Amino acid sequence: MSQTAAQRFRSWLVPIGIIVIAGLLITIVVLQVRGGAGAQGSAAAQQPQQPDLTFVETRDDADVQTAGPVDAPVALVIYSDYQCPFCAKWSNDTLPTMMEYADRGDLRIEWRDVNQYGADSERGALAAHAAGKQGKFWEFHNALFPDGEHLTPEQLAEGSLIELAATLGLDAEQFAADLTSPETLELVQQYARGGQELGVSGTPTFVLGGEPIVGAQPESVFIETFERALAEAR
Repeated sequence: MSQTAAQRFRSWLVPIGIIVIAGLLITIVVLQVRGGAGAQGSAAAQQPQQPDLTFVETRDDADVQTAGPVDAPVALVIYSDYQCPFCAKWSNDTLPTMMEYADRGDLRIEWRDVNQYGADSERGALAAHAAGKQGKFWEFHNALFPDGEHLTPEQLAEGSLIELAATLGLDAEQFAADLTSPETLELVQQYARGGQELGVSGTPTFVLGGEPIVGAQPESVFIETFERALAEAR
């Protein structure tokens, strides 16, 4: 993403932060209604009007933290943290289904880390991006969340991350250079600022088809939201 585009993206985010936060709160209420309604009435009849958050989708061909075609009819933007246990669980339980939608061309996935847990989280995000520069973002991502767990701070130390990259077949020297480069740091911090300016105060948080979803909700919530967004897109 160019510097001008990034600045324009951030300038859009700040004025609507309050609206977005309100949208996230609305979503919590919607999910509670869904959970308690059972078979009474249709889901569409129970839902209040949702804010359209599709503006957070970058649809950038150069973005290495993505899956699915850039022009897929629906997009999923994921705000996460590599020290978040709920992010690890969601990544293990639900992400594979979302990846299936991406593989068939119906979903664009864009991963964004907000790094709320500090330096260890940011180092994980830097490492995942560095791996992405060699075309292995998702392989490295899965290694950072093995079996739905997150790594320890010791495992997220720079030396440990370089060793992990080597085990995944990456060029360790190039990985180390990208891991510590100012360009990688600026981009990762830009992604984190985008989430913070959006009003993301906890992880994981999602925008699926322009609709906010807060927390590691059951897979069925993501399937229903995706299918509704896909039907509307068509």
